[in-house]
Order: sequence, then structure tokens, then C-alpha cells
Amino acid sequence: MKNKKKAAEDFRTSIGGQALIEGILMRGPVKQAIVVRTADGLVSKVSEPHFIRERYKFLGWPFLRGIVVFIESMVYGVKALTYSAELIPEEEQEQPSKLDLWIEKKFGAEKAQKFIIGLAVFLGLALSVGLFVLLPTILAGFFNDLTQSTILRNLTEGFFRIVIFLLYMYFCTKSKDLNRVFRYHGAEHKSIFCYEKGLPLTVENVREQSRFHPRCGTSFLFIVMIISIFVFSFLSWDNVWLRMVLRIALLPVVMGISYEIIRWAGRHDNWLSLILAAPGKALQRLTTDEPDDEMIECAIEAIKLVIPEEKGQDAW
Repeated sequence: MKNKKKAAEDFRTSIGGQALIEGILMRGPVKQAIVVRTADGLVSKVSEPHFIRERYKFLGWPFLRGIVVFIESMVYGVKALTYSAELIPEEEQEQPSKLDLWIEKKFGAEKAQKFIIGLAVFLGLALSVGLFVLLPTILAGFFNDLTQSTILRNLTEGFFRIVIFLLYMYFCTKSKDLNRVFRYHGAEHKSIFCYEKGLPLTVENVREQSRFHPRCGTSFLFIVMIISIFVFSFLSWDNVWLRMVLRIALLPVVMGISYEIIRWAGRHDNWLSLILAAPGKALQRLTTDEPDDEMIECAIEAIKLVIPEEKGQDAW
């Protein structure tokens, strides 16, 4: 049982999930699985992702791996959404736009799909940077005349960043469609907890687990908000536009540090890890919700498909 507990702790750091509309993307250390609930039942797709960290070992070094994992997660997330959209019956699918048809004609179907995925990832990154990095810097710039203190200026900017992030999350919860996504998110967390405890993956066992997991994308984003306040304080500038350039340049540093913190917190169980995980867990009250049994069944199927066959492969 002791060895199982250790394996569960390692597995917790090497497995991740992402809720889809009516389904789940679960990423394991070797395989990833997409399980989508359709009108005919559960439809799954298992693949062995080619992690770029395996091809270029230096990208797996501490502080670099966090940036790579974040980008990989966005790419695989968009691919999973594309796959789930393909399962919608033809009569319910939206007609492709003229732009979609032009891209497919220009590049071919396969290259067009890669182009659209790349564009979606780029726009997602641009929106995140604009909303949570540049906008707070602009808002804090209006207070430049009130103080000459760099520390106070950075604290003001950090305050705006956290408020914007919390408001964004809050308004997301008001969407009925996203509410179902958050319930699948809760099912994913519960299923991972069930595995970590060494319990059989049944609906009854998963239902009893917590939906608040210390190693979650929500927790990662919140830690990014906090760490950015400290990192951005080392390099600042009176000019708002120069500060915006510095913020973008330092963003990879912030992400790298944040990833190592959440990775460490996910592997340890002590007073410090509890403190580091607490804000993210609190925020998960917005981004997760209690799932129904069908959602739990979907999460169980997803985690079963990515559990490594060989012992020890789930170690980070």
C-alpha cells in the first residue's frame, strides 16, 4: 500500500485533465485520451502525444518545462475541441465560413486544420496577455502621478491583475454551457483523487472525492498572478509602454517559476504545500462543480485509458 501511495503521488504530477464540452481530455505520462459523450454513448480516442520535451531534452529542465507544458496544453486542448466538434451530427454542424473554405482550398485540408489550430492558440495567448498582463499595466499607469514608489505602483498593477482575473472567472460561471464544462472539470479532479488513494475507479468511489485538486490549471493561473507581482518588481519603468514590453518579456520567467511551485506543491503534503495550494483550491469553487454520474463515468473512462501499462512509468 505504501508503494501504491508513492505511485499515486508521482502519477498526480504526471497526469492532467481538461474539460471539454460534453467530454474530457485526460493527459497521462505516455498517452492521452479524449472521451466525449454523444447521443449514442461514450466515444473515445487514445493517442501517444509526441512531447517536444522528449525530442529536445533541455526543454524538460526546471523553469523551462513549465513554459513548454503550458503551450502543449493549449495545443492539445484545441485539438481535442476540434475532435469533439467533428462528432456533432452533420445536420447540427454550422456551415463553414468563406474564410474556412478559402484556407482549406489554399493549404489543403490537413494543413488548413494545423493553421486553424495554430491561429486559435495564438489568439488565446494574445487574449490572455492582453487581458491579464497589458490591461492591468495600462490601468496602473493612470496612478503614476499619485506616487513615485515603484513598489506601490507594482502592487497597484498586481491588484488590478487579480481583480480582472477573478471577475473574468466569475462571469464565466454565469454561462450555462461553461457550467457543464466546470462540472466535467470536477469529475476529472475527483477521478484523479480516487486513483491517488488506490481505490477502485467506480462511480460510487469517485463521487465521494473532493473536486479541489492542488495541481490544477486554475491554481497555476492564480499563482502566475501572484508571482508576477514579485518578478515584475525587479524591473520596472516609469513609461507605461516600456513597462508593457518588460511585462511580456518577463512572462516566460513568471510561468516557469509558477509551474515549479505548483509542481512542488502537488508532490508534497506539508504546511507549506497546503498554504501554496489554498488560494488555487479556493478559486476552484468557481471553476469546478459537482458532476453527475454520467460525467463521472466519462472521467473514469478517460483516466483508465491513460494509466501506464508498465509499473513505474507514471513517475515524473
